[in-house]
Amino acid sequence: MTSIMISKRLETIANYCPQGAKVADIGSDHALLAAFLLTSGTASYVIAGELNEGPFQAAKKQIDNLQLHQRATVRKGDGLAVLAPQEVDVICIAGMGGQLIASILEAGKDKLDGVSRLILQPNVGADTVRRWLIHNGWQLVAETIMEEDQIIYEILVAEPGDPLVPYTGQDRTVEELIRIGPFLWREHSAALRKKWQAEQQKLQYVAKQLQQSSREEAKLRLDEVNRELQWIEEVVQCLQTDKPSFNGSNS
Repeated sequence: MTSIMISKRLETIANYCPQGAKVADIGSDHALLAAFLLTSGTASYVIAGELNEGPFQAAKKQIDNLQLHQRATVRKGDGLAVLAPQEVDVICIAGMGGQLIASILEAGKDKLDGVSRLILQPNVGADTVRRWLIHNGWQLVAETIMEEDQIIYEILVAEPGDPLVPYTGQDRTVEELIRIGPFLWREHSAALRKKWQAEQQKLQYVAKQLQQSSREEAKLRLDEVNRELQWIEEVVQCLQTDKPSFNGSNS
């Protein structure tokens, strides 16, 4: 069978898919992940969902070219609306904002019964996704942060369970760990440090701009930014050490 070349990001997502699973890839990006899961022998069946006509046709072409019709289907629809209840074991949603991913999960709650794993890769707003998981009974079981082509990605893996388990026994509050990532905080990787250094630089620029304004609302906003900067600076400082041990202020 033809092999499929995919990005390091998609390969990392694929590695979290259990062997033999029935997988839905929502927003499938030309069905690249779906094709890889099938040609690599990882998934037994894949549903690729697309909202818009162009990507839908591109995904269909990918599946047609690989002659994977017996083990794959491409469907056009909004989020989890392309699925029937208990049709898949695993749902992947990657390459979108965290707010959109959370909205897709919220709107498709009735399709999550029987799903044993969610693999989610928000481009931004991973904290929004973590918060949704906590509020809806999904337990984080793994996280990865990685850099590819100078872009940092976070991948979150969740299963039904006690959502607070990964947030306990650490030196940060739940709210802080929602922002940072409980598994990522334990790992202390260079990619995590780089992410927060970039956030620090963005806020330093915002603070500099606000300092040039005499408006009262700008002064109030500057106070907020400075408090956030203080917290981030403590995070960055701790990530430059060998283990998580700082006791910074909560934001």
